[in-house]
Amino acid sequence: MTDHTDTSNDNVGNTIQADASPVAVNLANTPFHTLTQDTVLDAVESLGYVSDLRVFPLNSYENRVYQVGIEGEAPLIAKFYRPNRWSLQQIREEHTFSLALAELEIPVVPPIANAEGETLFEYGDHRFSLSQRRGGHAPSLDDMDTLYRMGQHLGRIHALGQVEDYSHRPALTLEDFGIRSREYLLANDFIPKTLLAAYQTVSEQLIDKMQSVITNINYRSIRLHGDCHPGNVLQREDSLYFVDFDDSRMGPAIQDIWMLLSGDKTQQQTQFGEILEGYEEFCEFNPTELPLIESFRTLRLMHYAAWLARRWEDPAFPQAFPWFNSERYWAEHIQELREQLFGLDEPALKLPSAI
Repeated sequence: MTDHTDTSNDNVGNTIQADASPVAVNLANTPFHTLTQDTVLDAVESLGYVSDLRVFPLNSYENRVYQVGIEGEAPLIAKFYRPNRWSLQQIREEHTFSLALAELEIPVVPPIANAEGETLFEYGDHRFSLSQRRGGHAPSLDDMDTLYRMGQHLGRIHALGQVEDYSHRPALTLEDFGIRSREYLLANDFIPKTLLAAYQTVSEQLIDKMQSVITNINYRSIRLHGDCHPGNVLQREDSLYFVDFDDSRMGPAIQDIWMLLSGDKTQQQTQFGEILEGYEEFCEFNPTELPLIESFRTLRLMHYAAWLARRWEDPAFPQAFPWFNSERYWAEHIQELREQLFGLDEPALKLPSAI
C-alpha cells in the first residue's frame, strides 16, 4: 500500500514462485502487463522530457513507481496508477490536496503540473503522474526532536485537511476496512479450513467490539494522509518530507498520529507527547479520539490481510509476499487478532497533562 519516493531498487517483476499462488495467473489479465520499460520511457517523454534511458523500479506494489533519468536534469519519479482503483475525480482530489499543502510550504512531494495545470496524464492503457525525487530514510522514532517536528508538519497538514471535505474520496470506516475485509476473505477460500472457525469467531467479536467503541465517540472526519507510517516520512539531514498520499481519505486525526507510534505503551505515551506538542502549534487535537487507536489498529490489520488476498493474482504479490496464504500466516494473523480483543479493553493513551 506504500509508494516510496526514495531510490531503492527493488524489482517487482513477473516471476511467480511455484508454490506461492493458489491459482494459475494469466499475465495478459494482470493490471500492469503492458507496462514495459519502453512504455515507461515513452510515457515520460510524451510530456516533453528527454530521458537518459535509466529506469529504476522502486519499492511499490499497489501502483508501479519508477525513477526515470532525465538528460541534464535531476531524475523524476513516475507513478503509474493501478487500473480501476481510484476514479479520475478521486486521483485529482488527492493531487489538489497535495498541491495545496506544497503551496503552503508544508514538506510534501506533490505531483508536477504541466503548463495547463494538469497533473494526471494518460499513455496507452495507463494513467500516470510525475513528481520530484526526494531521497531519504525513515525517521528515528527515538529522537524527540524528530517526533516534535513530525507533529508540527502533521498539524499543518490537518489544519488544511479540515478546511473542506473530499467530495469523491471515501472515508475510513468499520464497514469498509473491517466488515468488507472479513466478507471478502470468507467468500474467497483464502483461510485454511482448519482455521476458518477460529477466524470467523475472532473477527466477529472484534467487529462487535469496535462497533461499540466507534459509535460512542464523537469525532470529526477530515482529509488525512491516510497511510502515515514512518516509511512514508523521509528524513534527510534536517529535512522531513511526508510522501505518498495515495491512500488519502476522510477520517479522524488520530489515524495519522497513531501510525507514527511504536514500542510498548510507555514508549508510545512518550512519543505521543512529543508529537502532540508540535501538532498543537498548528491544529487543535480532540482528545476524545484517543480510545479509537486500538480499533483503527485492528481495522488496519484486517484490511491488510484482505488487501493481500485481493491482489494475489498480481504477479508482484506472490513474489514480494511469499509467506502470505500459508497456514502459518493465518495462524499468526488470528493470534494477532485475538491479542487485539484484549487491546481494545486496555486503557487508552492520555494527554501529557493528564499523566
